[in-house]
Amino acid sequence: MPDSQTSAPRGGVRLARGASPWLLPTVATAALSLARARRSGRWAAVAVPTTALAAGMLWFFRDPEREITQGRVISPADGVVQSIMPWKDGRTRVAIFMSPLNVHVNRAPLASTVTSVEHVPGGFVPAFNKESENNERVVWHFDTELGDIEMVQIAGAVARRIVPYIPQGTKVEQGERIGLIRFGSRVDIYLPEGVEVAVEVGQATTAGVTRIDRD
Repeated sequence: MPDSQTSAPRGGVRLARGASPWLLPTVATAALSLARARRSGRWAAVAVPTTALAAGMLWFFRDPEREITQGRVISPADGVVQSIMPWKDGRTRVAIFMSPLNVHVNRAPLASTVTSVEHVPGGFVPAFNKESENNERVVWHFDTELGDIEMVQIAGAVARRIVPYIPQGTKVEQGERIGLIRFGSRVDIYLPEGVEVAVEVGQATTAGVTRIDRD
């Protein structure tokens, strides 16, 4: 199933919504330094790092098109499975670590209605650290065919802002873009009791493509 929120051609790459506060000043500075570098050696020295930084930002905030996988629960994030942990209430938490090199746009794991989007203030320790449980985060709840599904976007040491794209009450398609975490971070998804996990620790995941559960 193709992504339903984009107007770009299949196979194309667009930039993530919510990236403007970082991208615009960086790209503007690079453009200015390049323009002035023709007249000044001093500006030429500035142009090299600013252009490299702008190129890095464009890469960090890429938002590629995806052919959405068919399945009950698909990965909400690009990254690597950091842990798989049984929860006291019978659910299983799958934690996905996102490095600064991953795509930072997160997607809906199932077709659903968003019943809750809660911002929780907290710290900014590295997302791979156990203490990141107390980091700033956004807690999502989805009403799905499997019941309530909880997903948590967790900010990391570099990621200081989580940008939800949709509000409570929105109906979303599976694989639809729902939010952005700027730079490295973590996304946790809680599978209901009785749903078997199909991924393993250390496995790479792709948002909208990798299936998380097993039939």
